[in-house]
Amino acid sequence: MTSELFFGGSGDDCAVKEGLGLKYANRHGLIASATGTGKTVTLQILAEGFSNAGVPVFLSDVKGSLSGLAKSGSADHKLHDAFMKRAGIIGFDDYTYDKFPVTLWDLFGE
Repeated sequence: MTSELFFGGSGDDCAVKEGLGLKYANRHGLIASATGTGKTVTLQILAEGFSNAGVPVFLSDVKGSLSGLAKSGSADHKLHDAFMKRAGIIGFDDYTYDKFPVTLWDLFGE
């Protein structure tokens, strides 16, 4: 089990690998920013990292943007090359396609 979650890249060209120590991840968090700045991807990466570390995750996803965590991606996806290039730039060395345990609740019973 890892003691640190990959968080993203920083520095020039985002080439410095950054992580979040699990011992510091025991508080509530807020990710807020403008449209198109990577909030959803950041939440996906954090949720995947916590799940891999055995930490239960609860996400409130009104728009359904995070439901893709339940299904594994694939190398034949049209954006695969872009994903792999970006993963290499930011230091996401162990990037793989995987699915994660997901339970979807419909608050309106529809």
